[in-house]
Amino acid sequence: MDKGWRSGNGTPLSLTDIFEALKAHGEANGRIYIGTDSYIEKNKCAFATAICLHGAEGQRGGKYFFRKVYYKRQNFPSLVQRILREVHDSIEIALNISEHIPTARIELHLDVSPSHKNNGTSKISEMVTGYAKSSGFDCKIKPDAWASQSVADKHSK
Repeated sequence: MDKGWRSGNGTPLSLTDIFEALKAHGEANGRIYIGTDSYIEKNKCAFATAICLHGAEGQRGGKYFFRKVYYKRQNFPSLVQRILREVHDSIEIALNISEHIPTARIELHLDVSPSHKNNGTSKISEMVTGYAKSSGFDCKIKPDAWASQSVADKHSK
């Protein structure tokens, strides 16, 4: 988890810098939203994860950090495998944050459609939300999953 993190404007950051910001945000009663999105590019698959800070006392707007990681496309032959990796990455980061900041209020945003829709990710919606909830985190899915759908999506491409 410790490599490749950047601020929303692209400035490289250390994990220490991010944890300091997360701790201060939590002390001001802010929530942390985590989302991951992926994008296939030729022979590789890009995964972008965003840690978004919103809702702290006195905060105007939001702040976020992101990282982008590449894997070989052949490692993700199906949409299900890609979505599972997205959810896994978000959970892994949320667990790491929880370990360092036990009082952090974290919500995961999963880039899947509701199960009653007829979209590619609808059939795994209940599975991945169950995965997130059983890991101890609240989660949202489309259309309310803005951390993955908007913020992470911006950096996955």
